[in-house]
Amino acid sequence: MQSERGGKKLTIVGAGAVGTAAAQWACSKNVAQEIVLIDIVEGIPQGKALDLAQTSPLCGYTGSIKGTNDYAETANSDVVIITAGLARKPGMSRDDLLAKNVEIIKSVTREIAATSPDAVIIVVTNPIDAMVYTVFKTSGFPKERVVGMAGVLDSARYRYFLAQALGVAPSSVTAMVMGIHGDNMLPLTRLASVSGVPVEDLLTKEELDAIVERTQKGGGEIVQHLKTGSAFSTPGLAAVEMAESIMKNQRRVMPCAAYLQGEFGITDVFLGVPVVLGSRGIEKIIEFELTEQEKEALALSVKAVKEQVAATGI
Repeated sequence: MQSERGGKKLTIVGAGAVGTAAAQWACSKNVAQEIVLIDIVEGIPQGKALDLAQTSPLCGYTGSIKGTNDYAETANSDVVIITAGLARKPGMSRDDLLAKNVEIIKSVTREIAATSPDAVIIVVTNPIDAMVYTVFKTSGFPKERVVGMAGVLDSARYRYFLAQALGVAPSSVTAMVMGIHGDNMLPLTRLASVSGVPVEDLLTKEELDAIVERTQKGGGEIVQHLKTGSAFSTPGLAAVEMAESIMKNQRRVMPCAAYLQGEFGITDVFLGVPVVLGSRGIEKIIEFELTEQEKEALALSVKAVKEQVAATGI
């Protein structure tokens, strides 16, 4: 029987760095009563799940966490977070990952669709905007129940960089990133504020331009430091924040990769836009008027995503 909407079962596909981080955040935030970590490598999800389960007395987690290699154990999940796939390495673009990850994602999606036909799927695997389209087409799920994680992560980076420049608490900064999860993403400056005060009144154009560029290249900056991997803590938390809003029907507004059918004048593409996340997944896409410059920037995102999608062969 499908677990009751409101969030009892969460599955995380992929026990790599991002998947493990997501599982840890899900435990610490008590997001679900049952958490399943699945991976194709035997022993890895089991060992990591056992380790995380042993944090329960310390973090106050009251549910169960299980590691498995069998999709039967994930059956009837309310939300499935897909992190499976290869991570970026130095000199590797998100596009370079596409060919390798598309086959992995198609295989994973078929398993999820068969075992959890009522789930909401959150896609984290890069390149996200193409991978979420792959999941959508492969699963046959309605567009409301397939969503990509990107804007939550990119906006967190953007807010942090703005807070650093302003010398304020990051939680006091409101800011949003739209568009592709890549170099053509659109960190909106005119809507960014600190407790209601526009950042354009507090920082010079040159300072804001530098922050925008750093945000656009935020993932690459971390890859260059790590050398053998990519970001994992914030991507894991970003996915769990989305899952929590869905599972607890919080109806929070978050920038996510959603399937557009005319919104913002864009059709037949997944792109980062502000959405309401509730028990049914994407309950609403929030539209607002863009400036001509923002429309041009978003058009570059659309072009890049459509090129990625074409490369999937779907």
